[in-house]
Amino acid sequence: MSSEGIQNNCKSRIIGLTGGISTGKSTVSQYLATEYHLPVLDADIYAREAVHLGSPILNAIAQHYGTNILQADGTLNRQQLARIIFNNSTEKQWLEAQIHPYVRDRFEQEIDKLSAPTVVLVIPLLFEAEMTDLATEIWVVSCLPQQQIERLMQRDNLTVEQAQARINSQMPLSEKCDRADVVLDNSSTLEDLKQQVDLAIEKILRPS
Repeated sequence: MSSEGIQNNCKSRIIGLTGGISTGKSTVSQYLATEYHLPVLDADIYAREAVHLGSPILNAIAQHYGTNILQADGTLNRQQLARIIFNNSTEKQWLEAQIHPYVRDRFEQEIDKLSAPTVVLVIPLLFEAEMTDLATEIWVVSCLPQQQIERLMQRDNLTVEQAQARINSQMPLSEKCDRADVVLDNSSTLEDLKQQVDLAIEKILRPS
């Protein structure tokens, strides 16, 4: 956990919620929003904003890869882009260098607007994008490797090889867990996961 993040943020608690792809981050964030009414800021939303039609970042992507990376209406062909970046680490790094600064700026803007004592930042690439300083504590959602592959295959209609390539493109889940303040094990039932979240929240709300 970064002391710089604590010093730079005026909020009492800023939870950096992360994990591996398809481990259950959205399930946890939705529960925090509905059960505890915590404001949730999502990196994926800001990443989509970054490449909206006519944006400078989308234009840079089109210049880099050619106009075949765009749909007929001029929007980004995400499937085509995914095929490129999940098979080429250099291209993935290039793309992230375009998008991550925008995402960080959006987080900082929205954090400044909020007055809630606890805020949740959902950042799949929290460690990879070096955004840990935005949070005062880090929660990692984990599950068994085979579960992760199966969930990703089902969610995105991928082959085993495609799913594994996307998992391999991220920091190993075990390393993320080692760096977490809270690890949420999503290898059992939804009820079990919610109970783990409840315990983690109780620690936040409990007077020191």
